[in-house]
Amino acid sequence: MTPARFIATFGGCGLSPRAPGTVGSFAALVLGIPMLKRPRLLASSAVAASVVGWWAANRAGDGEDHGWIVIDEVAGMWLALLGCLPADDKEAAAQPAEASPASGHAWFLPLLAFGLFRLFDITKPGPVGTLDRRHDAVGIMGDDIVAGVMAAACVKAFRALPYLRTVRK
Repeated sequence: MTPARFIATFGGCGLSPRAPGTVGSFAALVLGIPMLKRPRLLASSAVAASVVGWWAANRAGDGEDHGWIVIDEVAGMWLALLGCLPADDKEAAAQPAEASPASGHAWFLPLLAFGLFRLFDITKPGPVGTLDRRHDAVGIMGDDIVAGVMAAACVKAFRALPYLRTVRK
């Protein structure tokens, strides 16, 4: 396996016989959850996956978004997880102490980000679909990057709901 194909398949996740995009997204979720405690690492990993993914998709994919290319899902999923981060120190301090990884509270937002990302990646609304119709590495990576940004924005909007503000206090 070439380095480009290894990266494009995210270490082989894309070789799953069923739903390789979901498998790649889930692997990114599992690796991304611990990075939520280190926001700069999560953001830089998303950028690195995007840049290296563009190279790998260009090299291994020959301009086609093959099902086994899942590095784009990894980049998009890590971008979606950025929506789970507190907006500022005040919001971080307002989070309940019971929101540890062992509790159900810590898992809800990442699972919401995962679900929204997969929804946008599969249904291809608006700019996601436009980028998906390109037949090059920009299209391969771009549709998932936009889907990830859309998912992050939806998670942020969900977190801003007035009901959730009263529950957190």
